[in-house]
Amino acid sequence: MQQTPTTTYRVENHVAWITLNRPKSMNALDPELRWQLSAHLDEIEKSDDIWVAVITGAGERAFCAGADLKARASLKNAPQAIRDQAKAYQLATHHIAERWHFAKPLIAMVNGYALGGGLEIALACDLIIAAEHATFGLPEPTRGLIAGSGGVHRLPRQIGLKPAMGYLLTGRHMSAQRAYELGLVNEVVPMDQLTATVQGYVDDIIRCAPLAVRATKALAMKGLDRALPEAFYHRYPEELTRQSSADAEEGPRAFAEKRIPNWSGR
Repeated sequence: MQQTPTTTYRVENHVAWITLNRPKSMNALDPELRWQLSAHLDEIEKSDDIWVAVITGAGERAFCAGADLKARASLKNAPQAIRDQAKAYQLATHHIAERWHFAKPLIAMVNGYALGGGLEIALACDLIIAAEHATFGLPEPTRGLIAGSGGVHRLPRQIGLKPAMGYLLTGRHMSAQRAYELGLVNEVVPMDQLTATVQGYVDDIIRCAPLAVRATKALAMKGLDRALPEAFYHRYPEELTRQSSADAEEGPRAFAEKRIPNWSGR
């Protein structure tokens, strides 16, 4: 499959930046964009040099407006070669919503509409930082669909059952401020401060030992499915890895020597 620029991707200073790059379509998810996002996430998971990742959308109008329903509708009558290519993209895609234990922190930098599958991408991230004009929603029932890429399950877990059902059953949108009030969003800032605010979170994460960050994420997320005593006493592979790492020795040593730690990620 030949990659074309429906996304942009760069890695700098242990940070991967993914931009959904279909601004004329409000960065809607067509098969190729889904596949490219999947390929970038594969690379982030494999690379020891990447410690955190940020996902955003091109332009100032939309983070991602969800599935490209026009592309989906036109595919039915498209030539067989195009349908075959779309099927190949689908088979090669590991959706972000199904990466249940993604080891590294993911930040959604929401610069506009995050609707349907776009909100589901943000829900699968660990942090959501939103511009003031951002809008969130799962309007799938208004199109005869459901938020089947995790939205029907993640939203109640992240904002509570009754508020979530109010949005799930009506397809209503919520403002960035309301999303913040419900605990869905970590911070709401003016658009011209969005990148700098996200960079602040990134910088703070990078200052931490990467294996400690991954162990913290793993224990927090995996522990949610266990009773508190069981979660506390369970032996997590990520924590065993951290305990035996060079960084677990480097941190206390650097503190004692009054210097900045030199993390190796090992």
